[in-house]
Amino acid sequence: MKRLILVRHGKSSWGNNLPDEKRPLKKRAYNDAEVVLKTFKEFQSGNLTLWSSHAVRANTTANLFKDKMEIPDDRFTVKKELYTFDESQLLSVIKTCPDNVEKLMVFGHNPAMTGLVNLLGDKPIDNLPTTGLCVIDFDLNSWKDIETGKTLLQLFPKNLR
Repeated sequence: MKRLILVRHGKSSWGNNLPDEKRPLKKRAYNDAEVVLKTFKEFQSGNLTLWSSHAVRANTTANLFKDKMEIPDDRFTVKKELYTFDESQLLSVIKTCPDNVEKLMVFGHNPAMTGLVNLLGDKPIDNLPTTGLCVIDFDLNSWKDIETGKTLLQLFPKNLR
């Protein structure tokens, strides 16, 4: 059994004329992460492995989750190849996950995240919002084989306030 948790980065700032990869989170993103984490922590049990895009907005969001869920450093990896907006490329990276990992949480970017939620899950959405989280389970033993799974949970900040 494999569990994939997809999280879109928090709301980012377009100010300061920074390159896309360097854009920081807005204050709202911290509040959104707090409400999503509060609900997710009630649902989540067991060891999680976290992977994040290296973009500042995704990495900061991932670290908020890492800290609140007390994920050890050795279960947290920043992967440059997760900085993608293409769902096929995102899926290719996820399929490289070692099979000893049962639960993988990935922090990334739209439209790849929404596309992957719709490709892999059985509950389509129009858009995975910033700090939105989706949990999909696969009745498989290898990440290389993931195709269609069962959507267990969708958490969107605006629905939790």
